[in-house]
Amino acid sequence: MSDPLPDTLEKLACGSLIQHGPASDRIYLMKAAPDFPAHLPDDLIALARARGYSKIFAKVAEPQAAVFLAKGFETEANVPGFYSGRDTALFMGFYLNPTRRQEAERTRIEDILQIALAKNPLVNLSPLDPRFVVQDCEPVDVTAMARIYREVFPSYPFPIHDPDYLLKTMQSHIAYFGVKADDEWVAISSAEMDVSASNVEMTDFATPPRWRGNHLAQHLLARMELEMKARQIQTAYTIARAMSAGMNVTFRKAGYALGGRLKNNTQISGRIESMNIWYRSLVEAELR
Repeated sequence: MSDPLPDTLEKLACGSLIQHGPASDRIYLMKAAPDFPAHLPDDLIALARARGYSKIFAKVAEPQAAVFLAKGFETEANVPGFYSGRDTALFMGFYLNPTRRQEAERTRIEDILQIALAKNPLVNLSPLDPRFVVQDCEPVDVTAMARIYREVFPSYPFPIHDPDYLLKTMQSHIAYFGVKADDEWVAISSAEMDVSASNVEMTDFATPPRWRGNHLAQHLLARMELEMKARQIQTAYTIARAMSAGMNVTFRKAGYALGGRLKNNTQISGRIESMNIWYRSLVEAELR
């Protein structure tokens, strides 16, 4: 049986951007139009019911959230200063199937979170082994980048396995970073920018198993933060796999605060996983 294809991006008539499909079995309201109509929550619920999806995940500015709350959406996480350093973003869930909210591995998820929260933020990073070099990815690198993503993630919410997708997004709104050893890419990550709202999602971290244990994600994140601050981005956040101790510890050590957890939210490598939200102000941060 083949792994599910990434879900579909669609711009609604009101100008809001959603992603939806059977892979993550959900609708994701990625960006609500500033003046979206009051019936948008009803429209999303109707679409979810028509397609048989079991969850709607909506990212909404707090001043716009009342119409979602009135329709039964629940706040699962929040990121202060998400919109231009001012308004808080609410990450909201609406469950069409009550079993979707039940986390089969809740105890393990909570244990991993406590491991991460017990870590103290690093004041300074340990030096990177001299054989490793952190650098920006360029258009000529997309084939090698896709190869790493295919190795690490058999399936993913977005088509990062496709070099054409990587090139298109690199030329529009995503900055890609990587680590090389002996001229070979050994780790990749991305910073997906919303310049109009001055926020960035630190995401798509991929290190093949043979290169793990070298703290490459920590050094990638530090480089990403420096670049985003130079671009005047105010708020950084991530949507991290709740079952990944490594990624949650990485963001905790980098000084990110916990914003909450999205239950059974995202399909990665063939299974629906819960995701933790971590965030940090790049304006206030003393970068490492």
